[in-house]
Amino acid sequence: MPRPPKTFTRREVNTRLGTVTVAAVIGAPALASAKANVIVIGGGAGGATAAKYIARGTTENIEVTLVEPAPTYITCFHSNLVLGGFKSFDDISYSYDKLVANYGITLIPQIVTRIDRTARRVFLGDGTALDYDALVLSPGIDLNYDSVPGWSKEHEDAMPHAWKAGPQTYLLKYKLDRVPDGGVIVVLAPPNPYRCPPAPYERASMMAHTLQRAGKSNCKIIILDPKDKFSKQALFQEGWEKHYPGMIEWLSRDVYGDIHSVDPATNTVVTGFETYKNTALVNVIPAQMAGAIARDAALHNETGFCPIDASSMQSAIDPNIFIIGDACIAGDMPKSAFAANSQAKVAAAAVRARFSGTRAPSPRLQNVCWSMIADDDAVKVGARYEAKGGKLSSVENFVSQTGEDVAMRRKTQFENLGWYEGMTADIFL
Repeated sequence: MPRPPKTFTRREVNTRLGTVTVAAVIGAPALASAKANVIVIGGGAGGATAAKYIARGTTENIEVTLVEPAPTYITCFHSNLVLGGFKSFDDISYSYDKLVANYGITLIPQIVTRIDRTARRVFLGDGTALDYDALVLSPGIDLNYDSVPGWSKEHEDAMPHAWKAGPQTYLLKYKLDRVPDGGVIVVLAPPNPYRCPPAPYERASMMAHTLQRAGKSNCKIIILDPKDKFSKQALFQEGWEKHYPGMIEWLSRDVYGDIHSVDPATNTVVTGFETYKNTALVNVIPAQMAGAIARDAALHNETGFCPIDASSMQSAIDPNIFIIGDACIAGDMPKSAFAANSQAKVAAAAVRARFSGTRAPSPRLQNVCWSMIADDDAVKVGARYEAKGGKLSSVENFVSQTGEDVAMRRKTQFENLGWYEGMTADIFL
């Protein structure tokens, strides 16, 4: 029986975010006088956090370079709330200006085309080469465009995925707002493992909220899922029945058989159970793998993701590289922004320890995933993790309970919004 979920105030959420920080840096002696070059690839929740926590207080001894081509980071976490009308695009967009100004980080707005692991050198899109003493890799996920028959990258505008926040989020919101009353939306959920396990089901909730608010309660959202269960299933299904009766239907593969094909020209989805013709919207969330730069550097295994040493986030393949966030194989930890932020602090402590000749503390990580179902109705699941048996293992779990009263769910939503403010401040300020 899971223990009852603890609720947190905004101050408590921010304090808990800082707990890993303190554990990561307290008691570290002064670094050696020679500067070490540390390059961080990827400016998301993992990479930006790692750059900040490596650079903080060490600019005289470590030169930190963050390589990220996008001038603005749009968070995937809380992007579903844009679909639901609870946040704007500006609300989830962040620049790197304060991160650079406050911590002396060098920001290079380039793509990384190649990593030469032997020479410890990174090649950029403009032909520049950068040498590193240690590399922190946080490339996020890539989409497997071959995982859905009939769908490919050229079809992502007709059948958007919106699994990387930005233009695809705009597009999915635009299409959602134009679904007519009585229209059918088909969501193709991804197989494990993938970024943010509860997110497809929060997305369906936010879609239903927007449609219902627009007076389109006759719409239908059908989730075709290759999994036989999903994160917070009982909580979501309870919420759907309460808030959106008859609007959301979840089907597992043992019901629909398989996805035989999709036709982006006609918005048709053919399954072994039924053909959904001329639907109003198809949201394809395909299978996922580590970002291309990690795979091109042969840092992955047969899973498509990158094995790591759980005690330090160091690559199991290359000791000079640390891999954090969605691209790594993190044992029991899910792929989420909270997880990436927590892992980044472990990697930062390991990097700092390496160049100070000290030993990093044993990592203690945490993750919480909040999901919004409706106005003032949010639920959560989370755990704490330690490095055990070569992987990150869950040592304590909690989850919201079905049947919670309105006050509890409202409090969880307040906590959700407070966490987002605290998390983004921890990453970018």
